[in-house]
Amino acid sequence: MSEPDREGPEVLILAGSESDRPVVEKAEKVLRDAGVEYAFEIASAHRTPDRVAELAREAQGRGFRVVIAAAGLAAALPGVVAAHSRLPVIGLPVAAGALRGMDALLAIAQMPPGVPVATVGIDAGANAAHLALRILGRSPAS
Repeated sequence: MSEPDREGPEVLILAGSESDRPVVEKAEKVLRDAGVEYAFEIASAHRTPDRVAELAREAQGRGFRVVIAAAGLAAALPGVVAAHSRLPVIGLPVAAGALRGMDALLAIAQMPPGVPVATVGIDAGANAAHLALRILGRSPAS
């Protein structure tokens, strides 16, 4: 079965900071190899919350179908995105600080009721992209 022709990126990847980039690059590689277009933005739920809310609210109208939100420490980014969007959100916990990402993993996995966020393991950028592919109904590159 062939994939439908689309214009523009289907996956929005948000990172809380530039230091999250190495983890995000693993997701980018999987998406590129599968032929799925994506866009990358840096926006912090703590430092630039208005920008995060704006990106989340506009994502569906811009044609995105899935959001991957990478963040460490308190990892509020995936929850804030989910609170402002109806798109599926995948939280990607990033190893940082004294707890090496365990705090981020728990923050993402325990969202309040009504704020659904899927999650993958710490620094598991490739798995976040594979989950996005499944949500999109796509197969990874062979």
